[in-house]
Amino acid sequence: MQLVLAAWLALSLLAGMGAEDMCGAPPASPAHSIPAPQLSPEERLSPHMPESLRCDACHAIAFQVGIRDDSTLKVEGKMGRKTLSESDYVEVLERSCSQGWESYGVQEVDGEKRLAGPGLLRQELMSVMVMGGPWPGRLSKMCHSYVGEQGEAQIYGAHQQGPAALRELLCHGEKGACASGKAGGPAPPKALQNEL
Repeated sequence: MQLVLAAWLALSLLAGMGAEDMCGAPPASPAHSIPAPQLSPEERLSPHMPESLRCDACHAIAFQVGIRDDSTLKVEGKMGRKTLSESDYVEVLERSCSQGWESYGVQEVDGEKRLAGPGLLRQELMSVMVMGGPWPGRLSKMCHSYVGEQGEAQIYGAHQQGPAALRELLCHGEKGACASGKAGGPAPPKALQNEL
């Protein structure tokens, strides 16, 4: 017991607190208030991804399609095949688009709403992210539309060339959500721009 008390006293002194500070309530820490992003009626209610978030959404979709293909390719590689059959990559794309998407949401970064989640750079660590609601359905719907527009074979071919080629096909091509000259949609984060 004395050894435990001595260790506790030594640790509190090392932390800059005397034994007298340990009695009573802990010292007050400054309160921080971080407001949630204020969503417009379109952002809250529309079944479609708002134009201003489509570029981020496209990058999220390219990331998810890429990691789903990668995990399937690793399994196939162990079995000795280097490429997937058409039925396999169609199944992978269907799983990619039909997943839950619950880990994505909207946060405000420098006064601008941005989609955040896996594969997207979180630029604001101290912010509130609005998740769930319409975002998973919008991402799934957008993913399925890309598969329909581009075709499974073209998406799989781009994936085989690497993540940058997949993002280029889906997001930055002539019809892509991030295509230059297209109204709305912020440019991808700088780190992604450098990777392209």
